[in-house]
Amino acid sequence: MIAQIRKHMVQHGPALLRIPAKVMPFAVQQKMMLEGLSLVFKEALDDGDFEFLEDRWLKVEVRDLGLQWFISFQNEKLVVSQHVEQEDVSFSGECNDLVLIAARKEDPDTLFFQRRLRIEGDTELGLEVKNLMDSIDLDALPKPLTFFLQQSADFIQQGMKDAAAEQEVVNAH
Repeated sequence: MIAQIRKHMVQHGPALLRIPAKVMPFAVQQKMMLEGLSLVFKEALDDGDFEFLEDRWLKVEVRDLGLQWFISFQNEKLVVSQHVEQEDVSFSGECNDLVLIAARKEDPDTLFFQRRLRIEGDTELGLEVKNLMDSIDLDALPKPLTFFLQQSADFIQQGMKDAAAEQEVVNAH
């Protein structure tokens, strides 16, 4: 019973988040993104590791939530925009997969080759973004954030396993 509920929540949870996410004003999304990125990438920002993104645009899209942001580094600070004329590289994925990547429960390369993570545009820039993401020390993040991220990823991972196991039973018949 619990496995069924978890599977259902993992499969349909993003659809429930889609409407609140879409009606959230961009100014609120922008503020949350900038604060979150500044927290997660504090060390990289302090070390100047974002210079490769100077005057270039990274599009981040959560496909099943219908959300997208454009991120750049300008005047020595991160910038989040709602629209740009042309992005240089684009990363897109489903909400659950992006949580799994953030918690290091899934490898971005594996999801890329499974076509669950899309990376399009300037491949060299995309590789630099991926390497920067890989350099994040999860232990350096605030404990409540790490705990929430890990718990969410474990829940998603188990819900996906439950769904896969159920599909195997269906296929066996």
